[in-house]
Amino acid sequence: KSGVSLCVKGMEFIEDLRSHSIEGKSNDELFSIVEGCGIKCPHCEASDWTIPRSFNLMFKTYQGVVEETAALVYLRPETAQGIFTNFKNVLNTSRKKIPFGIAQIGKSFRNEITPGNFTFRTREFEQMEIEYFIKEKDWEPLFDEWEKAAWDFFKKLGIAEENLRFRQHDSKELSHYSKRTKDVEYRFPFGWGELMGLAYRTDFDLRRHMEFSGEKLTVLEEGQEPFIPHVIEPSFGVDRTLLTVLLDAYHEDEVEGEIRVVMRFAKALAPIKVAVLPLSKKLEDDAKKVSDHLKKFFSTEFDVSGSIGKRYRRQDEIGTPYCVTFDFDSLNDQKVTVRDRDAMTQDRVPIEGLERFLGEGLSA
Repeated sequence: KSGVSLCVKGMEFIEDLRSHSIEGKSNDELFSIVEGCGIKCPHCEASDWTIPRSFNLMFKTYQGVVEETAALVYLRPETAQGIFTNFKNVLNTSRKKIPFGIAQIGKSFRNEITPGNFTFRTREFEQMEIEYFIKEKDWEPLFDEWEKAAWDFFKKLGIAEENLRFRQHDSKELSHYSKRTKDVEYRFPFGWGELMGLAYRTDFDLRRHMEFSGEKLTVLEEGQEPFIPHVIEPSFGVDRTLLTVLLDAYHEDEVEGEIRVVMRFAKALAPIKVAVLPLSKKLEDDAKKVSDHLKKFFSTEFDVSGSIGKRYRRQDEIGTPYCVTFDFDSLNDQKVTVRDRDAMTQDRVPIEGLERFLGEGLSA
């Protein structure tokens, strides 16, 4: 109840500030607005505010051995702008036709005010971004295509659809350069949080680069007037995506009165695809031959330590989709038992066709 009350009051507080045109105001002007309007804290109702302070959301450093203003540089807060500055080079060398995209992955740095929730929000993070250059008239159908592609991407990572949602930014939340923005959000233990953003940035970026650099960044296609491409930008947080995959894969099942911890990774993401487990150390040499053969096709682990039950549990905990058990009958019938991680079913499979059986299961 108090959380809802705080949320509502917080929104009222933001609306109070917005209604007084706070954009571009100095700290002193902001303080005058807050005091003059009698705006209260949405949590405790107090109105004795401190003087507003400026937050630096970018990391400063100096290039060169001498620290001077002329050498002041900033660590990049996103990967996107490097794509825009190289747009002309890519266009001239690749001779691509609109629409086309440029993708980049790398480190970004933001001086986050409130880092936390494990790796969800950090000051140094890995980012994946695509700038997809289009004609203005095509933006709506192409935005819809990217929206579907983004949703399918997370589904292919094995993330449950009931834990995903799209949230569209309203007109007050939109960035000044964006005409439409949607976020894919995941239901984290601490609440819904953004996984990626999909934004239609219009022609803002290339137009501004042209304005300040003097470079001509227009595109000339046969039979058309020169035009500045518009942009759709899918932007992904790699660290957040990894965190989401781990959270969504983690399950605890009760098996015969005991709790089984299992990581239900999508089979394409599982770090180990197959584990070969000899039932007894006496079978180690024969089972090793099976393991060595499977290593040619899959990421394979060989484990001979402990009871077969404990070895199954170890593989469950690291998300191995299939366990292959080599037992004493295998010496005679040349078959092994293949255990499925999720269904916990067991199939007796000939060793001769084992890689084909496992390959079909993994590709499915």
